[in-house]
Amino acid sequence: MGYLMETEEAIDMSKGDLGTTKYVIHSKIEANGIVDKPDVVGAIFGQTEGLLGNELDLRELQKTGRIGRIEVNIESKGGKSRGVVNVPSSLDKVETAILASALETIDRVGPCEANIVVEGIEDVRISKRRKVIDRAKNILMTMVEEITPDSLEITEEVKESIRLQEIRKYGSDQLPAGPNVEDSDAIIVVEGRADVLALLRNGIKNAVAVEGTSVPQTIVELCKKKTVTAFTDGDRGGELIVRELLQVAEVDFVARAPEGKEVEELTKKEIFKALRNKIPAEQVMGLMAIKREAAEGREARGPREPAREPTREPREVREPREAREQPREVREPVEAREPRAAIQPPQQPPQPPQKNEKIEKFKKFFADLTGTLKAYLLDQEANVIKEVAVRDLAMALKNSKEKVSVVIFDGVVTQRLVEIASEKQVEYLIGAKVGNVSKKPADLRLLTAADLGPA
Repeated sequence: MGYLMETEEAIDMSKGDLGTTKYVIHSKIEANGIVDKPDVVGAIFGQTEGLLGNELDLRELQKTGRIGRIEVNIESKGGKSRGVVNVPSSLDKVETAILASALETIDRVGPCEANIVVEGIEDVRISKRRKVIDRAKNILMTMVEEITPDSLEITEEVKESIRLQEIRKYGSDQLPAGPNVEDSDAIIVVEGRADVLALLRNGIKNAVAVEGTSVPQTIVELCKKKTVTAFTDGDRGGELIVRELLQVAEVDFVARAPEGKEVEELTKKEIFKALRNKIPAEQVMGLMAIKREAAEGREARGPREPAREPTREPREVREPREAREQPREVREPVEAREPRAAIQPPQQPPQPPQKNEKIEKFKKFFADLTGTLKAYLLDQEANVIKEVAVRDLAMALKNSKEKVSVVIFDGVVTQRLVEIASEKQVEYLIGAKVGNVSKKPADLRLLTAADLGPA
């Protein structure tokens, strides 16, 4: 009876709470039997209770007005029931998505087996925004004579509304895009429609959205003709989209929003700063390879730990005297070959100190650069000539008028960098990792962080 009362309350709630709604979860329901609206609502409340904790409990959310009236339209035919379930939400998009997934856990309505499938989440604010813009235009059209030089804010709003209306549908996949995508030589590939709108608001009209982690064929074909910058959110999802784009499309540069932020949330200053700090795609691929190797290394270390204990067993195998006698026989000719000249090599240690001093200095420079995506150009005495961003390294090295002896940078050594360094007679080229380098000049030493050793 308690469930029934609550379900009836949920159905009979006034529609006034839709004014605060940001999203609506649209889903379909099928049941192997005859069920009514109260049964469905009761199942939603009952089977999700305690599933997501107190903060996302449907009853608590509805009491505080963060979840609106649950709309259920269901029909019974041929002993089965089919219909739709709509849940209005004023939560953020992440929490709304969690609630949507919780609905799909419902497997029974009353005595009948049931299945709920979420079809999508609608952003209600988009339609509201359109109404606001249309109404603002009408008001301004009727009040044109009253506009004074002091109404600059109003004119800016109109301009912004026009920019928002400039969004287009591009290609066979009908992707959200700015008006200049077709005509521009360079484009910006973003994640979704909201990102395209954010760039339009700030005067950037050559953006196109992939609309998901699966890259459409339209984007693949477009990347063949244009200079492409991938601009994604600073989260795990953004990294996955970058990885997908690099695999299937010809991307030239990659820009990321600050960590934990989305492109649609950025200010104008943050957007332009992120685009200025874009890095070449080949560098990004190299850095991702480094991360994967590090992750694989950590996974590989795990099973090795228990394997250390049984290492005593092979030692027992090596203990027999026969095995020990064999190395003694090998050592006898070595003793015969021991002229005094072989003892003299201790005179070489003076050379390693000079080499070590140089390497130690390289280590220090590399430690300072780690995580900065910057580069140092050094002279023969290991003094810093210039500090540049990795994306500008090739051009800076090529145009350098001073003699560069060492290049140390937080990035991947590529074939192009190797060729430029060889032309400039660079002695050392030191990066985080050596990429796909097929031709290595004899007069150029390629080193990585692993070659330098721990800092």
